[in-house]
Amino acid sequence: MEKRKAKQLSVPQFASEQDEAKWWSSTEGRTFLRQRSSAQSATGSVVSKLVSQVSRAGSVQIALRLPTPDLAKARTIAERKGIGYQTLLKMLVHEGLQRAENQG
Repeated sequence: MEKRKAKQLSVPQFASEQDEAKWWSSTEGRTFLRQRSSAQSATGSVVSKLVSQVSRAGSVQIALRLPTPDLAKARTIAERKGIGYQTLLKMLVHEGLQRAENQG
């Protein structure tokens, strides 16, 4: 029996960060990441600026309780933007912390 070689995917050019986020969350984007995971970890190269920003390398998992309406609103906004709600919440926390730091 002859083994089929998996089609090598490449990262397309994106018109916007929203289009890029949609591609990375698609089946094709996830397949690409699985294909590149061993090569990336061996070389330490970054596949995408967006992916590197959301990477878990510098992240710590926490448990955070949010009011149900706030979580529902975050999911709605994230869906409209074409990103995951956890990504949206991380972005909002980051922006809020930067704003608070700048205000003194």
